[in-house]
Amino acid sequence: MADADSGRSGRHVAVIGAGMVGVATAVWLQRLGQRVTLIDREGPAAGASFGNGGVLASCAVVPVTVPGLLARAPRMLLDPRAPLFLRWSYLPRLAPWMIRYLSHANAADTRRIATALAGLVGNSLADHQALAAQTGAEALVVPSEYIYLYRSRQDYAADSFGWELRRALGFRWDEAEGARARDCDPAIGPGVNFIARLQDHGRINDPGSYVERLAAHVVAQGGKFLKAELRDIARAGGHVTGVRLATGDGHEETLGCDAVVLATGAWSGPMASRLGLRVPLESERGYHIDLWEPSHSLRAPMMVAAGKFVVTPMEGRLRLAGIVEYGGLDAGPSTAPLRLLRHHIARTFPELRWQRETEWMGHRPVPADSLPLIGEVPGLSGAWLGFGHHHIGLTGGARTGQVLAQMIAGQHVNLPLAPFAPGRFQKP
Repeated sequence: MADADSGRSGRHVAVIGAGMVGVATAVWLQRLGQRVTLIDREGPAAGASFGNGGVLASCAVVPVTVPGLLARAPRMLLDPRAPLFLRWSYLPRLAPWMIRYLSHANAADTRRIATALAGLVGNSLADHQALAAQTGAEALVVPSEYIYLYRSRQDYAADSFGWELRRALGFRWDEAEGARARDCDPAIGPGVNFIARLQDHGRINDPGSYVERLAAHVVAQGGKFLKAELRDIARAGGHVTGVRLATGDGHEETLGCDAVVLATGAWSGPMASRLGLRVPLESERGYHIDLWEPSHSLRAPMMVAAGKFVVTPMEGRLRLAGIVEYGGLDAGPSTAPLRLLRHHIARTFPELRWQRETEWMGHRPVPADSLPLIGEVPGLSGAWLGFGHHHIGLTGGARTGQVLAQMIAGQHVNLPLAPFAPGRFQKP
């Protein structure tokens, strides 16, 4: 690793967005000898990096757009017990993106997407252990199993396309049925009759604190943090020359830099457009409920398949996180997704009790093809993108940050990058 002094000798890179991807990029840039300024309008871990499910879900490579989704989606939207919600007033704005998104709900595209994602997230535990090393965040990276809970073997069989795709990509798991399934944790109730258990996964014991500690490490190593909003990226002769920022007091300034990384998650679309890229990007609104001081802490993160949400043991609490809602960036939280989380937790863990709850809603960035944008903007030297990780921003954030840093530093990257190319949505 490069120390703070060697970091000051490299190029100056402005990283916009202090979430998981941005902070990981900043850490790896410093290790490769680059100078870093980390910029965020709120602060480290202010969005989805705070509220995510906390699972290093290497196996989460199967996109939402699996074969058959197009036929099921209308029924799911009308079923209050289905984990898919839509603010109907937002549908006219959503429709063009949704049509493009659903066009990938076929076997060939699903395999292509999963194969690309497996290269990015398939070793997420090791990726985060490497990222956190010597940063003060090491203890928050916890190796664990990852367990999928089903009501029956038939429900598991209904997901067979995804499981066979995982098998083809090298993932292995063991299965248990009936009482043997419930034996994996005493909190599991009689509504669970089948499990699939994967080894070599992990969890983050406190996602918000994890990202904050990594950001603090960047500053301790000689980097700078600015609380400001990006207004534009300055350029001349096809090269980035700086970033134009607005601070909280209304002051605007231009910060000179040699390169910029745009890692602002669901808010990245407008700036990408100003850089000449029209990215079909939507917010997938996700929810969590933290159950504080629970009567029982689970042995490992668990995916409750019936509700499409995870339950993750964290410091002092259990976190229920997931659900899919489309309603844009501006509307406030809905009550129905939170009600559904409470319904499923009561059915899955009927004896579980806790002292208090806290709720959260945030935005996950979803490109129309379910693959993040990672790489340099075509035609603009020094402008780099790192956003669009939908459900796997935490899982893939460490590797994404390393890949971006390697590309910026001119190093070889051991990952097929074409599926993540920022220019892939542009017409020839």
